[in-house]
Amino acid sequence: ACMIKYLNEPFARKEINLEIREKSDFGTQYTLEDMKGSSKEMRNLKEKIQMISGTSSSVMIYGETGTGKELVAQAIHNLSERKNSKRADMPFIKINCAAIPENLLESILFGTVKGAYTGAENRQGLFEVANGGTLFLDEINSMELGVQAKILKAIEEKEIRRIGSTNPIKIDARIISALNEEPMQCVKKNKLRRDLFYRLSVVELDIAPLRERQEDIFDLADYYIEHYNEK
Repeated sequence: ACMIKYLNEPFARKEINLEIREKSDFGTQYTLEDMKGSSKEMRNLKEKIQMISGTSSSVMIYGETGTGKELVAQAIHNLSERKNSKRADMPFIKINCAAIPENLLESILFGTVKGAYTGAENRQGLFEVANGGTLFLDEINSMELGVQAKILKAIEEKEIRRIGSTNPIKIDARIISALNEEPMQCVKKNKLRRDLFYRLSVVELDIAPLRERQEDIFDLADYYIEHYNEK
């Protein structure tokens, strides 16, 4: 749920919880039409999304916190086509790399086989779950460099191995990654492997913060007024 506050008395109604529509069965709820704004920056961003959506190229999205990186990732997925079928009809899987403990991240991404370690079961990793669709790696610069190396190998070889298994599993997942720090600064600070950066940034999208495209404020205000008045 999202929250807004009315600050002007006597109309103050604080902490009103407002529902948002549920995500689809494949994990997405946003499309290109949900990207509100008519500024030059927003028009250019939408044009780029339309140009790249039909390819399988990896996409790296850079933007400050709150600029809508996941919205952009979902918009790309929902426009995607895979051969004669639509990638949009396949899963969109998101993982926030900063929210997963380092010792669990590898098993979550690649899966496990029973007996690999105490308590391990036969379980798909997110690369398998996203097969045919899109895997969105949010805040990838927070990921431990050793796991980054394994992701790089999986992307290059287009296959993964579950932890504890020697059997390769072919994967076809489009990789979209996101950072809230400038990518080359992450590379210089050793937060992001240089070789993984080049593999993931085949297409790079920069999302300008709202303060740099203030004309979009009016479009956003109109949208939310209409949206919440309907509710």
